[in-house]
Amino acid sequence: MSTEENNIPEGFRKNAKGHLIPLDQISERDLLCDQLVTELTEQAKKLSGTVLQFRNSSLDETQAFVQLSGEKYNAKIGGRKGNVTLFSFDGRYKMTRKVADCLQFDERLQAAKALIDECLNEWSKDGNPNIRTVIQSAFETDAKGNVATHKILELRSIKIKDEKWESAMDAISDAINVVGNKVYICFYERDQYGKYHQITIDPNKV
Repeated sequence: MSTEENNIPEGFRKNAKGHLIPLDQISERDLLCDQLVTELTEQAKKLSGTVLQFRNSSLDETQAFVQLSGEKYNAKIGGRKGNVTLFSFDGRYKMTRKVADCLQFDERLQAAKALIDECLNEWSKDGNPNIRTVIQSAFETDAKGNVATHKILELRSIKIKDEKWESAMDAISDAINVVGNKVYICFYERDQYGKYHQITIDPNKV
């Protein structure tokens, strides 16, 4: 029980506004709902901690194996870097460790957008409307004001012979900054047809 809960007098519950409400003034429905949400959320917190512990130990054990394997070739491998795919002896199970860079764009992305807007204005008469839609959607932001990194990077695959467009693509490349990385570890099981299916831990994807 938390310190906050210990400070609540017996026979009362604290509502969302922080007010103390006598139990006899709370409906049976609200009490049952409170019990349900609290109990399940506490269970979810415990499971979350267990999953985090499993993830960390899995990464540690995988890295230890990679280092042990590298010793055969007198190779010293440090840190959780690099993609790794490992199989059980019978091929039934597969696990992967993937490292993805976390990218952010600096102010030069705005220069790229200005150049692209100039291109779209110049192409407005005879340009392909589908290309315009793809390009403009790439700069749409989410609720936090962030652009989708993969959409911006995909613009560089559009090959257009135009000096401004090429300058814009250079600006996008220059605007990319690697600010860290994210490590993913996944587990798979092979079915009778030889296809691997990921073993999910997300309760919404089971």
